[in-house]
Amino acid sequence: MRGSRWVVVLVLAGCGGSHRVSRSPAPDLAPRREGATAPEAPGAAVAGNQLPLDRLPQVAEPLPTPTPTPTPTLGTPIADSHRAAATRLLEVGLPARRAFERLSWLTDRIGNRLAGSAALTQAVTWAEASLREDGHDSVRAEKVMVPHWVRGAESVELLAPVARPLHMLGLGGSVGTPRKGLEAELLVVSSFDELTAAGPRVKGKIVLYDVVMPPYGAHGSGYGKVIGYRSRGADRASALGAVAVLVRSLTTRSLRSPHTGMMRYDDKQPRIPAAAVSTEDAALLHRLADAGPVRVRLKMAARTLPDAESANVLAELTGREKPEEIVLIGAHLDSWDVGQGAHDDGAGVTIVIEALRLLRATGLRPRRTVRVVLFTNEENGLRGAKAYAAAHGADKHVVAIEADAGGFAPWGVGGLMSAEALAQLGDVVTLLEPLRAANVVANGDGGADIEELTGIPLLSLAPEGSTYFDYHHSEADTLDKVNPEHLQMNAVAMAILAYTLAEMEPALAGGQALEAP
Repeated sequence: MRGSRWVVVLVLAGCGGSHRVSRSPAPDLAPRREGATAPEAPGAAVAGNQLPLDRLPQVAEPLPTPTPTPTPTLGTPIADSHRAAATRLLEVGLPARRAFERLSWLTDRIGNRLAGSAALTQAVTWAEASLREDGHDSVRAEKVMVPHWVRGAESVELLAPVARPLHMLGLGGSVGTPRKGLEAELLVVSSFDELTAAGPRVKGKIVLYDVVMPPYGAHGSGYGKVIGYRSRGADRASALGAVAVLVRSLTTRSLRSPHTGMMRYDDKQPRIPAAAVSTEDAALLHRLADAGPVRVRLKMAARTLPDAESANVLAELTGREKPEEIVLIGAHLDSWDVGQGAHDDGAGVTIVIEALRLLRATGLRPRRTVRVVLFTNEENGLRGAKAYAAAHGADKHVVAIEADAGGFAPWGVGGLMSAEALAQLGDVVTLLEPLRAANVVANGDGGADIEELTGIPLLSLAPEGSTYFDYHHSEADTLDKVNPEHLQMNAVAMAILAYTLAEMEPALAGGQALEAP
């Protein structure tokens, strides 16, 4: 985390009004990268006609899509200069369904694609072929060695005071149990403070972190508040002598479906197995533990194999005047090994592929190069991001935009940028009003795969997210959850943003950090 996270929100006022800039703590607009934490206080962020964050209902229900704000009467010189191109992309792009067609192939024919798997190798081949089919420049796969973790057979059983199977998924990177499993008494805690207070009682136990993820709405989640229990919970419990950990799944709505995700070990502590259980099973175990001793048996055949070969996939629409200057649009090609990786991040992959196809199909060649990067191994290692930064960090990137928040209805743009860039983007996003996505917020987080690029704005395409964590990292992340129209709208939004940012002169202001208020 880069120090304090603040947001400057640009409000475009019509009827002869003026730009008003205010500061408040940043809303949690999109899924956070591993290890990031959420702001301590809720923000009151507005853009266009969006409701303030502190007025969003504190229930996990979708919000109605807001009516788009009319183009403000004060000047929008950047948007005005590019409105004809944006209109052309809307006319050609919205009737198409190419993004969903490609997502259907990726999910139904290839499926989930964890690093090291044969399916990810297939996905790399498919992505490269798709980009070549569209006639792009410099299409290539750049080799990356990635970790190869294999889940294996796994189960968790409640043994006492009653016997029944529970619903679980091992956490990515976890070690396995002995062949016969681990059987132990359960210790339930609801915070790291409770774990510490338990002291010597932790030794020899299986620890359950029953920490409830805060409610989320259309434009905010409590993911950052609970991710630490998944990522670092095993180390904290191991230090006190625990033999394994279970973690309540990171979601607020569930049909007894567990959610996996990455965990990490500190080599200073013994490595113990770690798994997620469904929210319903976590609540059951907590109730039983409140009444008396509980015993469980955990079996996991998880193992880590030698690194495997994978690749980032790149393609370009070469700029007509400044080809050395690059606007990067990216997503990650890998997924977890459950579900189909439809929203996370098959949607992002097909959004950026379709955005570049639309630019070429409409003949809109901007002055700068637009580069698609489909990163490998975002979910459990970020090796693709690191390899790209090592190979291309010296390239003259102007701005990077990541699509890794699902394929839901468009809402706007978030990210890490300077105050000057935020003001410019407030003008640019008015081009997205027909998509009801004319919102921009500097929430300090562009995306995990682009965060190693320095000195430039790092942006994220930000769709409405009220159901994202219902499916995130679970068996439920399947194609049927994706609305074809919404997916195509996101692709059009990305195309408009990429073209405008690659065409506008001067370029979007550099830098990343807003001054602290």
